[in-house]
Amino acid sequence: MTDKLKMRSMDKVQDNIGKIREMFPNAVTEVIDGYYKDLKGEDKPIIKLKVDFDVLKQELADTLIDERELRYQLTWPDKQRSVLLANSSVEKTLRPDKERSVDFDGTRNLYLEGDNLDVLKLLRETYLHSIDVIYLDPPYNTGKNYIYKNDFSKKKGEFLFGDSQIDDERNRLVVNMQSNGRFHTDWLNMMYPRLKVAKDLLSPQGVLICAIDENEFSTLTLILKEIFSEGGYEFSYATVVHNPRGQQGLNFSYVNEYAIFIYPNDGGKYLGDMPKKEVDARGLRDSGTESDRVDARNCFYPFYVQNGAILSVGDVPDPSYHPQSANVVRADGVTEVWPMTDDGAEKKWRYARQSVGEILDKLTVKKGRNSLQIVYNKGDETMRSLWENPRYDASEYGTKTVQSLLGIQDGFSFPKSLWLIYDILKYTCPHKKNVTVLDFFSGSATTAHAVMQLNAEDGGDRKFIMVQLPEPCDEKSEAYKAGYKTICDIGEERIRRAGKKIKEEMQKPKQQGIDQEDPSASPRSARNDAVAQLDVGFRVLRLDSSNMREVYYHPGQYTQTLLDGLADNIKGDRTPLDLLFQVMLDLGVEPSAKIEEKEIAGKQVFAVNENELIACFDSGITDEVVKAIAQRKPRYAAFRDNAYAYDSVADNFEQIFATYSPNTKKEVL
Repeated sequence: MTDKLKMRSMDKVQDNIGKIREMFPNAVTEVIDGYYKDLKGEDKPIIKLKVDFDVLKQELADTLIDERELRYQLTWPDKQRSVLLANSSVEKTLRPDKERSVDFDGTRNLYLEGDNLDVLKLLRETYLHSIDVIYLDPPYNTGKNYIYKNDFSKKKGEFLFGDSQIDDERNRLVVNMQSNGRFHTDWLNMMYPRLKVAKDLLSPQGVLICAIDENEFSTLTLILKEIFSEGGYEFSYATVVHNPRGQQGLNFSYVNEYAIFIYPNDGGKYLGDMPKKEVDARGLRDSGTESDRVDARNCFYPFYVQNGAILSVGDVPDPSYHPQSANVVRADGVTEVWPMTDDGAEKKWRYARQSVGEILDKLTVKKGRNSLQIVYNKGDETMRSLWENPRYDASEYGTKTVQSLLGIQDGFSFPKSLWLIYDILKYTCPHKKNVTVLDFFSGSATTAHAVMQLNAEDGGDRKFIMVQLPEPCDEKSEAYKAGYKTICDIGEERIRRAGKKIKEEMQKPKQQGIDQEDPSASPRSARNDAVAQLDVGFRVLRLDSSNMREVYYHPGQYTQTLLDGLADNIKGDRTPLDLLFQVMLDLGVEPSAKIEEKEIAGKQVFAVNENELIACFDSGITDEVVKAIAQRKPRYAAFRDNAYAYDSVADNFEQIFATYSPNTKKEVL
C-alpha cells in the first residue's frame, strides 16, 4: 500500500489523543476530516482522532480537579492560547541553501533561518526526545530589547488577531517597553510555547541550560518547573560573573546574570566536576628581589621539563648563580624552568624546594607568551553555583571576539563569552563527546563556535543545530555597511571564519620552549588527519511556506473545475531538493543526513543515508526506475503523485515493490 505524505509538522494534539486512546480507547473516536486522491485518482478519507470529553471525565472522576479549586500555579493572559500554539502544526518547510552553506554534502551541522517556534515544530517529529543539550540565550525582558511576538491569528478560528501579538506589518520582533501594560505577559507568551516544544525535543537524559538576567529570572524558573515538572527534573542555577566592571544601575552595579540548568531527577550525574580554581595564569612565580637569593634562597630552583611534562625538581643553587633566562634549553633537550620573568626580572617560587614535592602531581607546564611557566591546578570538585572567571567577561571574550573575527566594531550587541559557552558544553554531559547541541536563539552563533573549539581540543564529534530569525541589521550600523544585512549573515560568517581559524591553529605544532617543537606532539600527518576530520561546516536551511499548494491540504475546499485547472499540487518555484527536505522532515529523517544524488534511466534520484530513503520527484518515471529503486530495498521510497510515464507503470508499481522489496514503505506527495 502507498501512503500519502502529510507534509506538515507534527500534530501534537493528534499525538496526545493517540496516547489517551491507548489508556482509554472508549473515550476516543475517529472522524473524517476531508479527502485526498490516491495513485489511481480515487477519493480516500483523511481520518482524525477526537476525544469524547464526557467519557474521559467519567474515566477520571476520582482525580478530576474542580475548575473552581485553587491551586499553586503561574498564570497570565493568553497562557491557554500559548499552550494551543505549542501543540498546533504548521504547513511550512525548510528549504536548502547550498550557496550559504559550508561543505553542504559532508557536514552534519545545521544552521536554520526562520522563526524559531515554527522551526522547532518542524524538527519535533524528527528529533523527538533525541537532543542531548539545549542551550538558549533568549532576549532578556529589559524594557528595551526586541522580543518575538506570537501570531495568534490562525486559520479556522483557532486564534483572533488584534491582541497586539504582532505589529501592523506582521513583524515577529518588536520592542517590549516597560510602559507596555502586557510587559510580562508578552515575554511569557514568547517563551512558553518555545520551551514546551523544546521539552519534546530533549532526550530523556538530556540537559537544558537557559541564560537569563534578574528581570525574568523568577518567572522563567516557574514556567520551566511547570513544563518540565519538579518531580521528573532537577532545577539548579549558576550565578555567572559576566561583566566584572559592572553595568551601573541606580542602586546596584550589575556584574552577573544566571544560567539555569535542568536535568533528569534520576540520581544520574549530568554535570561534570570543575577545577577548584582555574589554573593560575601567573604560574607559581612570586614577587622577588636580588636579596631573596639569600633571604629566601629555598624558593629559587629549577624545574626540569621535557616533552611538555615535569621530569623533576632541581636543587637550590648558590645565590651567586644567575640563569641565562627564564628557560634554559640544555643540549639533551631538557628545559630548565626558573622563576624569572621573560625579560630576566628577579622572581621566586611561591613554594620552598623542601615542600614543592608534595604538590608535584598538581603542577603542569603552560606555554606563556615567550617562555614556559609552571602552573598549579588545585584539582576538581562538584560544580559550584558561582562561576567567576575573567574569561567569562562578555566584553573581552564576547564582543571583542566577534569584532576581531568579522573586522567590524558593532557587529552584535552583548554576545556571550565564547569561553562561558565552551565551559557549559564541556561540563554538561561530560562523558559524551558525540552529543547534538541545539541553540534556538543563536544570535552571533557563539554556541556553534564553542562546539567547534571543544571538538578541536578533545577530539569530540559534537554536532550543532543553530536557529535564528533573519532579523535585519540597522542600516546605519558598520555591520550593515560591511555587507551583513541580517543577524543570520553575522552568525553564518562567524562560523565560517571561526572554523577556518580553529583549523589553522590545529595545524601549528605545539611548542615546548621558545621556537622549539614539542617532540611528544602529534606528527604533522596526524595533525592533518585531525584537521580533516573536524567538522566546521554547516548546512543552511531556510524556513518557508510549504512546497505544496493549498489544495494539497484542503482538497475539499476546491471544486472539480478548479482542480482540473491545477496540473500539479506542487508549487512551480520549488526544486527536487526542496521536496526532498520536506519529505525527510515528514518521515522523521534528520535534515543533516548524508545525501547522494544519482541518475537512473535519465531520472534524478536521491539516496538519503544510503537506503533509509530513496526518492525520485521527476515526472515520466518508468518501470525501470521503479525496479531499480525497489532493488535497493530502501526503508522508504518517495515519489510525486501521478508521475508515471504510462498507466501501466501505475498498475505495475505495487507488484514491483512486492517482488523486490515488500517491506519498503512507499510514500507519495
